[in-house]
Amino acid sequence: MEPGFKQENSSEKDAPRQNLAISAYRQLKHDIIRGLYAPEQKLLMGRLKEHYGASTGPLREALSQLVADRLVVAISQRGYRVAPMSLAELNDIYDARAQLEGLILRLAIERGGDDWEATVLATAHRLAKVTDINTPDDLLDIWDQRHKAFHTAIASGCNSPHLLQMRNTLFDQVERYRHLWLQETVMSPQALELKRQEHAALVDVILARDTAEADSLMRDHLMTPVPIITRVLKERGIN
Repeated sequence: MEPGFKQENSSEKDAPRQNLAISAYRQLKHDIIRGLYAPEQKLLMGRLKEHYGASTGPLREALSQLVADRLVVAISQRGYRVAPMSLAELNDIYDARAQLEGLILRLAIERGGDDWEATVLATAHRLAKVTDINTPDDLLDIWDQRHKAFHTAIASGCNSPHLLQMRNTLFDQVERYRHLWLQETVMSPQALELKRQEHAALVDVILARDTAEADSLMRDHLMTPVPIITRVLKERGIN
């Protein structure tokens, strides 16, 4: 179930509408993250209805959830706009994510067992093989999916549902910025090789249970995109 879409008291009659709201939420979120809508662009209900094939009710539910995700801003009596982007938010979100990921990583190294290690190794192997994919669009999507799976596998060892939920929330908020970095670098063979080396080094220190070194490598790894995203935002006039 998507966050914010609760079904506890829903009747079967409500299910189709709720499914439409979830579908609209997923599509809108994807399009905002991918930059189809510019920061602060007004989201006109008529155009949204035409583009996503949904009625006003499900779209309002989807937009309300995107407000909670901080991807959309509600304007009193005036509808909705895409949330703004800024260098201050970029730096704050990335720092918060790196701090939280460090805590989760330390707990994962402390608590993770053999099955956790096996999952980390398996997801790292799948990520390293993504260079075998030749289509540019597939490369972007598949690398991103496998990269998320790799980091999620590492985090899962912390065995804390609450920390993992906080992590998911921060990841959602960083996604729009992170996609700017993906567009700039992930298609480059040099960038892919650099990331492969970073991931391999991370796996080595994690399996060695070297908490201090793993924490340091993870922070450096997570903060790598910030200078590139900063440049892109400045080029677009975002300060």
